[in-house]
Amino acid sequence: MYWTLFKIFFKIGTFTIGGGAAMIPLIEREIVDKHHFLDSREFLDIISIAQSAPGIIAVNVSIFVGNRIAGLKGSIIATLGSILSPFLTILAIASIFTTFSSNQTVEAIFKGIRPAVVALIAVPSIRMAVKNRLTTLNVAIILLSVFFIACIGVSPVWIIVTAILMGICKGYYELHKDKFAGKK
Repeated sequence: MYWTLFKIFFKIGTFTIGGGAAMIPLIEREIVDKHHFLDSREFLDIISIAQSAPGIIAVNVSIFVGNRIAGLKGSIIATLGSILSPFLTILAIASIFTTFSSNQTVEAIFKGIRPAVVALIAVPSIRMAVKNRLTTLNVAIILLSVFFIACIGVSPVWIIVTAILMGICKGYYELHKDKFAGKK
């Protein structure tokens, strides 16, 4: 189990360009579809928590998935798997980047990678939206969140805090809706 977790996250950490959000569909394919360690709903819950928690999303997902599958040791092993290869790669690139940073071929490579990275980030967002069975209210919340963050400059932290508070209120209402309707 531990070796499998390490291999999954090491492979994903090695071959994913675009950061943590780009890793999400690959992690889902391995953890949910291929190995059946979690079901889609559990995975979606983990992604929601990982995105809300401070820190790097790839590490957060590794921690939560590893913990859910194999406890504390699973968290540590999955996290090591996800960060070891990128750490070594970044170390190697940083040691030689200053030599090649002004090279036009290197600049062209990075310009070519950018659109693919945007797509890698967009795909998990769309998949999560579909799996969440969007309602009109969900779409309104998404659009309002995008508007407040992109157009007005509201910090995503306030959007998350507001969503948490709204979720708590909705949960409380669902538990006590008979009281609110005047029934005893």
